[in-house]
Amino acid sequence: MPPNPATDPLAAVRRLTDRDRLLLSWLAEHYVLTTDQITDALFTTRRAAQKRLIQLYRIGAVSRFAFARTDTETGSYRYTLGPLGALLHPSAYTDPDNPAAKAPKTHVERRTRIIRSPRLAHLTGVNQFFIDLHASAKRPDGNSELLRWWSEQHATTVFRSATSQIRPDGHGIWRTGDTTVGFFLEYDTGSEDLSRVVKKLGQYERLAADRDVRYPLLLWLPDRRREAHLLRLFAGVRLPLPVATAVHSRDPAGPVWALPGDPGPRLRLHELPGSASSVDLGPPGDSGS
Repeated sequence: MPPNPATDPLAAVRRLTDRDRLLLSWLAEHYVLTTDQITDALFTTRRAAQKRLIQLYRIGAVSRFAFARTDTETGSYRYTLGPLGALLHPSAYTDPDNPAAKAPKTHVERRTRIIRSPRLAHLTGVNQFFIDLHASAKRPDGNSELLRWWSEQHATTVFRSATSQIRPDGHGIWRTGDTTVGFFLEYDTGSEDLSRVVKKLGQYERLAADRDVRYPLLLWLPDRRREAHLLRLFAGVRLPLPVATAVHSRDPAGPVWALPGDPGPRLRLHELPGSASSVDLGPPGDSGS
């Protein structure tokens, strides 16, 4: 006898595609994605994305909430894990503000934490960076792939060392052709004093000393003026690992990255120092998209 959807909460699992499962894994790791972000990364048209998301919402795979239209927002839905998605990902990250918080009792409580988070806009911006890399990899003429996309909480847990408590906003591994680059991302909104941004290098220096992890640090900045100011602050500073700066755009894989003290042309992501024919994919069991 087939399972009864009214009594079996997992009855709809058979309706999930590989793409659906990938999306749910992202929502488990990264909390929230907009309709536009999901479209850019996983679909060819917005209409196709909307139709599938409606179906996923109806079977409880995803949950959603809406924001009002503003000058910078389209007013599209934000998606999080639904009850079915939460069942499939029982170890999903549960609180964007407090990793040590007690796990929520329901997916509604988890969604409420996300909606109320003062870091929601920052979280959406960080996710946009990685979504744009996925979108770049989809281009017909491309030969690139985002091999890893880790959240702040995931990267912080894996790369914590005896003396370093780095908290990157994200960690990724990007491959173009035969060249691979791992990186840490610091997503800057302009609200933090730049001297504090520079001080973060000390944590990465200690990580390099403890575990010999020297992935490039990407500083993703809101405008050219702030970038120029930061590059001046780096003048004469001994950098413990490659550092690159760029201004928010929709092409983080492109020729947008500047190196402190280097007046040459801007580099593509895979051209940054630290790129190699292969990159350590991390501790066993810690793979991830």
